[in-house]
Amino acid sequence: MLCGIDEAGRGPLAGDLVMAGCVLNQPIEGLTDSKKLTAKRREILFEEIIKSATYHIVKFSPQQIDEDGISQCLQDGLKEILSNIDATEYLFDGNTTFGIKNLNSMIKADLKVPEVSAASILAKVTHDRDILKDAKKYPEYQFEKHKGYGTKLHIEMIRKYGKCDLHRKSYKIKALEKTLFE
Repeated sequence: MLCGIDEAGRGPLAGDLVMAGCVLNQPIEGLTDSKKLTAKRREILFEEIIKSATYHIVKFSPQQIDEDGISQCLQDGLKEILSNIDATEYLFDGNTTFGIKNLNSMIKADLKVPEVSAASILAKVTHDRDILKDAKKYPEYQFEKHKGYGTKLHIEMIRKYGKCDLHRKSYKIKALEKTLFE
């Protein structure tokens, strides 16, 4: 029994890092890398996955990421998933296992392996739902448009309003390096 693992929110300047582990209890049609799906299709698949899979979702706040570092959060998330999902094999999307024993990694596993695709969808939908909720608390940043990623619009909003509690203070932005994170 395979547990697929993926994350969403590793690269944004704001918002949580979300990791998901997933064991499919039955096949689900249409699974692929979450980035290849429309938001609407991801939502539909998310509901199918949570009804017919064993899964565990882990979140790390911007403050945890700043305090522990992204690599440590990823390692801690992997350990938590492995301790909460009983499987014979664990596969993480990417090129590293962060030193975790009994874990394999594969580049583009989210595109090739249904269990990892399902984990990718769980992580992405959870991440996006959370950032859209936060967008209502911080409307001036327009998180609903960029979901925390370092787009031109997001950088303009940071330049205009400074940072908020959703921003990762440890992440450097070349365009703002001297003004935002010192």
